[in-house]
Amino acid sequence: MSVLEHRSEVRAKPLRVVRVPGGLKHHVRFFQTVNSAILRKRGFAGRALKNSAAARVVEIRSVGVRDLFDITTGTGDFIANGFVSHNCFARVTHWYLDQDGVNNWSSRIFVKKNAPEVLRRELAKPTWIREQVHIGTATDPYQPAEGAYRITRQILEALRDFKTPAALVTKSTMIVRDRDVLAQLAGGPGAFVFFSITTVDPALAKEIEPDVPPPQRRLEAMRALAEAGIRVGVLLAPVLPGITDDEAHLAAVVTAAKEYGASALSTNTLYLGDVTRQAFFGYLEQKRPALVPEYEQLYQGKYAPRATQQRIEAVVAALKARAGFTNPPRRPRLPEAPQPAQLRLL
Repeated sequence: MSVLEHRSEVRAKPLRVVRVPGGLKHHVRFFQTVNSAILRKRGFAGRALKNSAAARVVEIRSVGVRDLFDITTGTGDFIANGFVSHNCFARVTHWYLDQDGVNNWSSRIFVKKNAPEVLRRELAKPTWIREQVHIGTATDPYQPAEGAYRITRQILEALRDFKTPAALVTKSTMIVRDRDVLAQLAGGPGAFVFFSITTVDPALAKEIEPDVPPPQRRLEAMRALAEAGIRVGVLLAPVLPGITDDEAHLAAVVTAAKEYGASALSTNTLYLGDVTRQAFFGYLEQKRPALVPEYEQLYQGKYAPRATQQRIEAVVAALKARAGFTNPPRRPRLPEAPQPAQLRLL
């Protein structure tokens, strides 16, 4: 990678300037290498990354990256086309394909049909050390299209065949279809399934997640997996300030989780990234306009104030202790604040 300009200026504190040509992907590669001490220099929020790559998996390979710097959310979890990208929230990924991430994001889905084939090639390499593979940290692995394509099932079968542990996060009851493969994983290298449950109130669930199976059905699916010998847990997230953050509401989810077989429960407060923010405020204006000023105050950035997050975490921790949750297995690594984009808010 060429450096266009590199100079020192005479100052009380000399300043070294490096100018990197080539656009955003070259900038990201540069920060992978030097690991800038000024964190704000890593920020790429609001800058769309466009490329002409086909929307399918071609190859997975190590590029020797120490830290991954995400373009919009800082989650750092996906490499594509030779540069750091991200596969965090479904809405934002549509930007990278020149698609509308707000109004029509759910009308088109991009299917990587050769993902199981590519995965098997990677798992067969002698360098693979059978680390736990996390599925569903970007978007739900059991989209409706999975019923026809069966890609997630094929991925689980590949992990089973190569003795690789798996952890999944889902809101879908379709996962019960694959409990045979999950049970084989659970009896071998290991399997853990987290069900994302924001609320157990059916009316509220229908309001904030109209395209998702009702919470009662998700709980029943979780019990079915637990009875098949698969470890299960609940991801109580995102907690919505002023909507689902009162103690009674949180307690209902924690109690139901324990009753239906969960051995672990984790939580996070709502995170509002660039595109998700627009969608969520549209929901508030339509359904809960009285909360708009409160959210404008709370979400001056992408995160709720730390005091709000700590309050919610403390309440959930006390409820978990009361329900008998102890030392839960580590949940799949999610974005810093998980899955608000999976709420179908509009």
